[in-house]
Amino acid sequence: MKTIAITKFKEQCLALLDQLDEEGLVVSKHGKPIAKIVPYSRQNAELIGCLKHEIKIHGSLYSTDSQWNANDKS
Repeated sequence: MKTIAITKFKEQCLALLDQLDEEGLVVSKHGKPIAKIVPYSRQNAELIGCLKHEIKIHGSLYSTDSQWNANDKS
C-alpha cells in the first residue's frame, strides 16, 4: 500500500484521489499513519433509493409511543 506524507497529500490531494486504486492510500504525519483513504465502493449502489414510495411509515420514527415517567422510582 502506498504511503504519503500529509504535506504532500495536501499539495496533491485532487490528483491523488483521481489516481486512487482499490488498495487505497495511507497518509502519514511524522512517519506515523493517521488516515487510510480508500475508494468508495459503488457495489450495490443501485439499491440506494430502490424502495422509494414502497415503504409507508406509521407514527413517529423517533418515538416508541410508550408513556413513562422519569420521576417514577418503581
